[in-house]
Amino acid sequence: MRIVSLLPAATEMVCRMGLGGSLVAVSHECDFPAEVVGLPRVTRSRIPGDLDSGAIDSLVREHAAARRSLYEFDPAGIIPELAPDLIITQTLCDVCAVSDRDLQGIAVRLAKPPRIVHLRPHRFDDLFVGMEAIAEAAGDARAAGRAIIELRNRAQDVSLRAAAHQALTGVPLPDATRVMILEWLDPPYTAGHWNPELVALAGGREVLGVAGERSRQVDWGAICQADPEVLVIAACGWDVTRAGRELPLPRRLVECYPALRELACVRRDQVFVVDANAYFSRPGPRLVDSLEWLAHLIHPDIHPRPGDRGDEGPAAGDVAAIRAGHDSAAHAGHAASLSSPPQRVRLIAD
Repeated sequence: MRIVSLLPAATEMVCRMGLGGSLVAVSHECDFPAEVVGLPRVTRSRIPGDLDSGAIDSLVREHAAARRSLYEFDPAGIIPELAPDLIITQTLCDVCAVSDRDLQGIAVRLAKPPRIVHLRPHRFDDLFVGMEAIAEAAGDARAAGRAIIELRNRAQDVSLRAAAHQALTGVPLPDATRVMILEWLDPPYTAGHWNPELVALAGGREVLGVAGERSRQVDWGAICQADPEVLVIAACGWDVTRAGRELPLPRRLVECYPALRELACVRRDQVFVVDANAYFSRPGPRLVDSLEWLAHLIHPDIHPRPGDRGDEGPAAGDVAAIRAGHDSAAHAGHAASLSSPPQRVRLIAD
């Protein structure tokens, strides 16, 4: 089996299921795990890497209006030589991968047309649906089982801790911590797809994003009105360092929206930048890492810092009771693979 992955998330799924040895090429964005770094690259972005968020947004809109793909597929012309049996792509967003039109145009010209798996990640559970689809297409349907169990167990640990805390405190969901994930800054975009679900699993309440729906543009006035207690900036495709360069917000923006200074998250110093390039905007196995970090940011008193051993915090005993008899050996020694932990940042300059 010869596999070409056009998605960083798919590449991580393949490797997480023990099928990494079958990869013969990946996208230009595939950077994890380390074993894929030396593989041939079969995509290239048409977006310059040195633009700010506003300029990138304008360029994306321009390409979308002209129905031009943001990515080049097989610019070096090596796909025929690679002769893949399976190509993995997605149909969720043209910003995230090569267009299906470009892919089909090359695939049909190969001596042996490959099987193409289109991932359609909208919700958190679609991670596991995608893993099963890849394993089946690769001829090893059982490969997904063990990896999925381990990931589900870790996610369940988070949700059970949150549920136990809610039961102990008697805090109803409408009164849960107000959380906002922003997936872009200029202009601001709400959380979409799986990210609002992560907030709910972590015990928070996403105040603007809607689970299963696309991220949508909002203005800063709507953000002020929602008044999040925890603000997480997960700029799509950017790591902590790159996203951090967009902050603090421009003074002219704060002058237009003075209520920004009064946001609960600003007053309580609960504004964080996360590595969305590897996590929140990449719907692969590390969405579970994203959930664990998000839970810790929202409720550090009940959710341990990812990578710490054991279930720490006041709700740990309740989780243990709820999970009586559950085998957690697969993830007891799990260490989060987050190379750039979230950073607390200033949204507003002093």
